[in-house]
Amino acid sequence: MRRRKTIAAEYLLTLFGTGIIAFATASFFDTAGLVTGGFSGLAIVIRELTLDLFPGGVPLAVTNLLLNIPVLLIAAVQRGRRYLFRTLCGTVLLSFWLTVLPVVPLAEGDLLLSSIYGGVLTGVGIGMVFLGQATTGGTDLVASILQYFFRQYSVAKLMQVVDGLIVLVGIYVFGVRMALYAIISVYLITKVSDGMIEGMKFSKAAFIITKKPDELADVLMDELYRGVTGLWSMGMYSKVRRDMLFCVVYPRQIVRLKALTLKMDPEAFVVVTDVREVLGEGFIEAASGEPSFRA
Repeated sequence: MRRRKTIAAEYLLTLFGTGIIAFATASFFDTAGLVTGGFSGLAIVIRELTLDLFPGGVPLAVTNLLLNIPVLLIAAVQRGRRYLFRTLCGTVLLSFWLTVLPVVPLAEGDLLLSSIYGGVLTGVGIGMVFLGQATTGGTDLVASILQYFFRQYSVAKLMQVVDGLIVLVGIYVFGVRMALYAIISVYLITKVSDGMIEGMKFSKAAFIITKKPDELADVLMDELYRGVTGLWSMGMYSKVRRDMLFCVVYPRQIVRLKALTLKMDPEAFVVVTDVREVLGEGFIEAASGEPSFRA
C-alpha cells in the first residue's frame, strides 16, 4: 500500500510538473521568441522556420513528439522498459499540456520578465518531474542518457550544456540579443531544478571540538534526536588530544545545536558545513529492492 501511494505521488508530480513546463514555454518563451534550450526550444525554432510553409508553422506539440522518438528508443535500450514508460508518460503529458493550455502572455513585450519567470517556472516543473522519477523527454532525457556515462555530473548540469548548444542554434533564427536573454533562463532553469532535486536532501553537518564530549553528546541526542559520532582529534600546534563530535541535523535544527553546544561548553570550537545528501536511518532510506534514480 505504501509503495502504491509513492508511485501515485510520483505520477502526480510528473502531471503537474509537465503542466508548469508547458505553461512557461507557451506563455513566456514562445510569446517572447526565446529559445532556452530543450526540445521545446528547438520546436520554437522549427515553428519560426516553417511559418512560410504552414499556417502558423509546425505546432510545438507535434515537433516535441517527433524529436523525442529516436531519444526514447535509445533510452529503452539503455534504461529498460520501466524507465521508458515513465519518460513516455512525461513526454505525452508535456505535448498534451502544450496542446490544451491557453496562452497567457503575462509578460508580453518584456524580455527580461519572460526570461526570469519562464526560467523559474520551467526549473520548478523539471524539478517536479525528476522527483517523480521521470523526464519529459527532450534534452532532460538526453542529459539523463549522458549521465549514464558521466555519473559525476547531475542531470541538471548536463542539461545546461545541451541547452546551451540549442541556444546557439536560436541565435541564427532570433539574433544575439534574444540569445542573451535566453542564457538567463537557461541558468535559472538549471539552478532551480538542481535546487529542487538536491534541496529535498539538504542537511547540515557540525564538527564540534569540546572538553565535554560525553555530556554534550547526551544533550544533543536527547534534545535533537540525532545521532552523534565521537572522533579522536589532536591539535597540531598544542599537541593536545581531544574528542571531536560529528553530528548531522536538519537545517532547522542547526541553530538549536549551536545554542546547546555553547551553553554546555562556551569554549567549544564548532564548524558547520552544508551537506547535499544524507542516506541512512533518520534521513533518506532507499526502498528495499528498488534501484534509486539519480537525477
